[in-house]
Amino acid sequence: MSLHDPLLDGSQKLLMAGYLDNIALLERLHRLLLDVIKDEFERVAVLEINSVQALLLFNVGENEVTAGELKSRGYYQGSNVSYNLKKLVELGFMHHQRSEIDRRSVRVRLTEKGRRVRGMLTELFQRHAEGLAKRGLVDANNMENMNQSLKRMERYWTEQIRYIY
Repeated sequence: MSLHDPLLDGSQKLLMAGYLDNIALLERLHRLLLDVIKDEFERVAVLEINSVQALLLFNVGENEVTAGELKSRGYYQGSNVSYNLKKLVELGFMHHQRSEIDRRSVRVRLTEKGRRVRGMLTELFQRHAEGLAKRGLVDANNMENMNQSLKRMERYWTEQIRYIY
């Protein structure tokens, strides 16, 4: 079914066009966020890690987690998260420790070095939020409305994965 399908009425075409625009925008925004982080890290001479690894540090935060927990939260794909966690441990951004209960499971948490990177991202994101508000581009209410819509889309997609097959 395409936007040019004669069976779609005007409102269906508008909905489909909006949906396709949302998908494309989500993809572009994610890639752009990675570029923004990369540029910021180049500016402050943090060159050891990439944008994806920096976001992983940010998302772990003050928690102690396993790769499986990060995957189940929907942040990362399987081999991707395992590879990046291993690199971050090797580079000293994370501590790792085998679980006492399940020796196959490894728990990770940020080192001081990892917390510094997380702090840099927190400051970057804070500057961005303030910049959006100062320019009148997005206020707290608009941000909440966008978040609610994106969460509903996330729930819908999650249901499609879990229940269609």
